[in-house]
Amino acid sequence: MKELFKNLKFAWRYVKGQKTKLILFAITNVIMAVIGVVLPVLSAKMVVNLTSNELSQLIYISIVIFIIEMIHNIIKFSNDYFIQVIYRETFTNTQKALGTEILKLQNKTLDKNSSGVFIQRLISDTGRLSSIFNNLTLNLSNIISNIGILVAVLIINVWAFLFLIFMLFVLIIVRIKESRVYNEKDKEFRKEEEKVSGFTGEVVRGARDIKMLNAENSFLRVMNEKIIMLNQKRYKMMRVIRNYDLLGRSLIDFMDLVFIILLVYLLVQKNLTIPLALVIYNYSGETTSIIFSLDNLFRVVKDFNLSAKRIFDITLDKEFPKESFGNKHLSKIDGNFEFKDVNFSYGDNKVLDNLSFKIDANSTVAFVGKSGAGKSTIFSLIDKMYEVDSGEILIDGVNINELDKDSIRNNITVINQNPYIFNLSIKDNLKLVKENLTDEEMISACKMACLDDFINTLPNKYNTVVGEGGITLSGGQKQRLAIARALIQKTEIILFDEATSALDNETQKEIQEAIHNMQGEYTILIIAHRLSTIIDSDRILFLNDGHIEAEGTHEELLENCPNYKHLYETELKTNTNE
Repeated sequence: MKELFKNLKFAWRYVKGQKTKLILFAITNVIMAVIGVVLPVLSAKMVVNLTSNELSQLIYISIVIFIIEMIHNIIKFSNDYFIQVIYRETFTNTQKALGTEILKLQNKTLDKNSSGVFIQRLISDTGRLSSIFNNLTLNLSNIISNIGILVAVLIINVWAFLFLIFMLFVLIIVRIKESRVYNEKDKEFRKEEEKVSGFTGEVVRGARDIKMLNAENSFLRVMNEKIIMLNQKRYKMMRVIRNYDLLGRSLIDFMDLVFIILLVYLLVQKNLTIPLALVIYNYSGETTSIIFSLDNLFRVVKDFNLSAKRIFDITLDKEFPKESFGNKHLSKIDGNFEFKDVNFSYGDNKVLDNLSFKIDANSTVAFVGKSGAGKSTIFSLIDKMYEVDSGEILIDGVNINELDKDSIRNNITVINQNPYIFNLSIKDNLKLVKENLTDEEMISACKMACLDDFINTLPNKYNTVVGEGGITLSGGQKQRLAIARALIQKTEIILFDEATSALDNETQKEIQEAIHNMQGEYTILIIAHRLSTIIDSDRILFLNDGHIEAEGTHEELLENCPNYKHLYETELKTNTNE
């Protein structure tokens, strides 16, 4: 019960602006519950009047029941309206809040968990949490209404009342046991559901590669295995319900037989009349609905608590740690960088080893080295996608851990080798970074990114929808769109992480010219395997095994760094052979 109240307090925060409707919803449920108590008593009197041939009294009670039923219908209509609005708004607020929290998660957290973990909680668990107020009030009002029947039976005969109470007690014990077993199976099912959801998402996103690999059968086999496992968990969960439902209904049938024997005994002992025995028997069957309402109530509470916990794990930093930022705000930075003895590892794999270097504002610096040397990791740390294990990163002399998120992300743009393009129009993809984007700004950025000519060949031009992940665009077109997106953002620091790797030679030259035009006005950091693209950089840092082996201009490194010279000569030979 303590857990329920704690979770209800948590859910209450998402009933924003709907608390008045929730109060009215509760009031209408109380009124319907009272009506549920009154109607069985009046109905019992109708049966008595009918069997006693008191017709005038029968008509009078019938009219009263009709009026009460009409009032009940109007209140029920209002009640349904309140709960629909409450559910809609609570569901919306809950999903927005959880979506916000998911975007705050550390990249390490996202790396360790499949997307299914977050998709299921965002879609399924938020719905279960949002429906708690409806489910609680509905089941409680049903229980209160059926208590009215017990009150009517108590008024008629105390022995019949005591038997029904005993029957309810036995059935409640069975349902509590069922609820506990079901909850454990439900936990197992949801974990398996997350795995299937995550893998299915990967299959859909990677469908093109699966086809090219001719690996459909292998992926379908794995997917089938996961689906079979999921359905086995669902089967075990539903088997609990079936087994306990059979036990419960069998107990009800047996109790019903015993109850008839009790009524016969009371009739023989003259403790009950035939009309009243009929009334009690007709309504005794409805008292068992209390058990089903209680069963639903137990299940709803367990389900709600489980969903709340799964959402808590994300929102309260327990199982899924979030990014952390400082409080210091810099509205505009100059662009000076410094790494001081920075160490960083992915798990047990150490990537950066006491790395130290300085970068001056408005300079163009390139990072080169073999794959795995730590180049992209440096960019991820600069943009605080990951946090250093030890050491410091300074921006304009301020430790990056002291800066708030806007000071970092509003002043740094990363253009990586695999930019994600959203299933929106080209214009809407660009407006993601600037809502009040003008057509002039948009076209200017696309021209600088060498994309405007291509866009104008499309039937809907800038309003063309590019598909999930930019599937209708080539690799080079996606990168140019990402470059245009960065130019619109107009940050002081621009990081190019293999941003020209998928471009043809002609387009690459155009992009290099665009980068050259920005030199001196922005701090530009470039990662490139093609050394020909960075020979004009102010400085080149050659990385090897997580530390800087050498640095200088292109000419200086050719003289002083054998590994750099070897890479450059290898590239020249490759280009010559092509």
